[in-house]
Amino acid sequence: MVDNSGTSKPYPISQCVNYNKYSKSQRVYLAAITSTTEPNNFSQASKDPNWQEAMRKEIQALKANGTWVLTTLPPWKKTIDSKWVYSIKFKSNEEVERYKACLVTKGYTQIEGVDFHETFSPVAKPVTVRCVFVVGVKKTMGSTST
Repeated sequence: MVDNSGTSKPYPISQCVNYNKYSKSQRVYLAAITSTTEPNNFSQASKDPNWQEAMRKEIQALKANGTWVLTTLPPWKKTIDSKWVYSIKFKSNEEVERYKACLVTKGYTQIEGVDFHETFSPVAKPVTVRCVFVVGVKKTMGSTST
């Protein structure tokens, strides 16, 4: 089967998806989010100023948080590689809110018993921290009032 672009695809999406059940505003939103594409790799992203800025912000945030310390790797150790993951965040009115780039490690390259248990990266969301504080305050307030 040949799609609108003239390329041959075994299962063109236009034959599988029906947008008739969606309202006009929902169809506009779907068109907006499907018309923008996220890069699959650094080579693609590095050509776009929006993604360049997103990657720059991610590196700045990692440096500001003291995420890592540059050091010399012992000769018997192997580095864990990393890759960029890209996503576009949208506002509720279909506009692009921001371009988000995350630098993540390829943890699946680790070997259990060799380097599997040597890394740990705790992450606490602000909402979780607030909940812990609220529970602590409630328990403190409860114990002083009795």
